[in-house]
Amino acid sequence: MKKLSTTLILLLVAVMSIMAQTPEQWAKLEKDVNFYVANDLGRNGYYDQKPIAELMGRMAETVGIECVAAPGDVHHFEGVRSTQDPLWMTNYELIYSHPELMLDWYPTLGNHEYRGNTQAVLDYTNVSARWAMPARYYTKVIEDGGVTVRLVFIDTAPMIDKYRNDTEKYPDAGKQDYNKQLEWLDSVLSSAKEDWVIVLGHHPVYADTGKDTSERGDMQARLNPILTKHKNVSMYICGHIHNFQHIRKPGCNIDYVVNTSGSLSRPKVKAVDGTQFCSGVTGFSLVCADKTTLSLHLIDKDGKVVYTVNHKK
Repeated sequence: MKKLSTTLILLLVAVMSIMAQTPEQWAKLEKDVNFYVANDLGRNGYYDQKPIAELMGRMAETVGIECVAAPGDVHHFEGVRSTQDPLWMTNYELIYSHPELMLDWYPTLGNHEYRGNTQAVLDYTNVSARWAMPARYYTKVIEDGGVTVRLVFIDTAPMIDKYRNDTEKYPDAGKQDYNKQLEWLDSVLSSAKEDWVIVLGHHPVYADTGKDTSERGDMQARLNPILTKHKNVSMYICGHIHNFQHIRKPGCNIDYVVNTSGSLSRPKVKAVDGTQFCSGVTGFSLVCADKTTLSLHLIDKDGKVVYTVNHKK
């Protein structure tokens, strides 16, 4: 019995060592440019949101991140009503309170923000020193150690007819000129000369999901031709589906990545055409770049790297 107990303890220690990586292991991930991707967050700290937020802070003590990219649905379920909505505190400020997370957050609008006051999400930039959303779609360049990464943030709900046509639930979606946005995106990508170019939006182009196929159909018809036209786009990163997925289509050099929810996941996920990896865990992503490699590490709620997308020159 004693021998059995010892064996069980050793097995437990082994399992724990696999599940939780150490700061020393996290430090090895760091490159010249580093930032987080976190989305589908707002659950008032419930489920896995607060533990993951604390993990993000602890990891940032080791890995020097430049910013947090937040591609949509920071607020569930009906968005926010104003810049003074209490959800700003319970979904965001009091949750992501670690000192290392007091840096620029670059958000996009998700479908849940479109259920509320979308202008208030932009206007919160004038309230919070770290909420940096200058427009519904915009671009930022991160540079460190001689490495440049262009982040292009887009507004995807207006590209999808499901949202445009439901004026009662998503009153602002149909008011946006998505053709004008796509022209802007085409122009930005045409002139981008950075080492790496990443486009981020809330909705996927490709994914396994029970959501309406029309969503991906509209994204494939409207957004994807511009992404594939420009050979400098390395990754398209999105959320919305609440699990991790990495998809690469034959003959296409773009890595399509679905980032999981930072609070509550949808664990049922399976491979589709082009799937390289999928997992139903909660978590966030750490993106690290140097001159030769762009790495996107999928991190689960225990701090373990469950998969890495490596895009090389």
